[in-house]
Amino acid sequence: MESELQQTKNVKDAFVDFTAGSIGGLALVYVGQPLDTVKVKMQAFPTLYKNMFQCFMQTFKTDGIARGLYAGTVPALVTNITENSVLFVCYGFCQKFMQKVTGSRSVDDLSIVANASAGFLASFFSSIAICPTELIKCKLQAMREIGKQNGTGCDKLGPYSLTCSILKNEGIKGMFRGLTPTLAREMPGYFFFFGGYEGTRELLRGQNEKKEDIGLLKP
Repeated sequence: MESELQQTKNVKDAFVDFTAGSIGGLALVYVGQPLDTVKVKMQAFPTLYKNMFQCFMQTFKTDGIARGLYAGTVPALVTNITENSVLFVCYGFCQKFMQKVTGSRSVDDLSIVANASAGFLASFFSSIAICPTELIKCKLQAMREIGKQNGTGCDKLGPYSLTCSILKNEGIKGMFRGLTPTLAREMPGYFFFFGGYEGTRELLRGQNEKKEDIGLLKP
C-alpha cells in the first residue's frame, strides 16, 4: 500500500513538474525571443552589425516582427517547452537518485551541492531533447543573412522545410550537430542554476519555515 502511494506521489510530482516547465518555457519564449534573435545574429555575423541596437532596428525594419524579431518562434517554443518540461521532470527524479546516493532521509534534506548535482544530471537529458529544435531555431533566426550571403534564397524556408532539408542532406546526425557544446554549456550551467536556486531558498526561509513555504504569496 505504501509503495502504491509513493508511486502515485511520484506521478503527481512529475505531472506538476512537467506542467510548470511547459508554462515557464512558453512565457520565456514570448518575452525573450526578440533579444535571442539579436544574440544569434550577432554571434553568427559578428562584423555585420555594429551593436545590439542596430541589429534590433535593422531586423525590425527589414523583416518586421513576425518574420524578423520573432523568427524561429515555433521551434523556440518547442525547444523551451521541451527543455523546461524534461529538465524539471528529470530534476525531480535526479533528486530522488541523489537522495539514495547520499543516504538522505528525504529530498528536502538534500544539500545545496546534492541539488546542484541533480540539476547537472537532469540537464544531460534535456540537452539531448532540445538539440534538434534549437538547431532549427538558430538557423531560422539567421536565415536572411545566410541567404543574402550565398544567394540561395533559403531565407524563405520554414521550420518544416528546413528540417526536411537537413534530414535529406545530413540525416539524423545533422539534427544533433552541436550536441557536445550544448552539453558543455547546459550541464555546468544548470549545476550552478539549481545550486543557486536551492541555496537562495535555504537562505530566505525562516528558522521554523520550510523552503516550500516561502514565496511572493504566502498563505
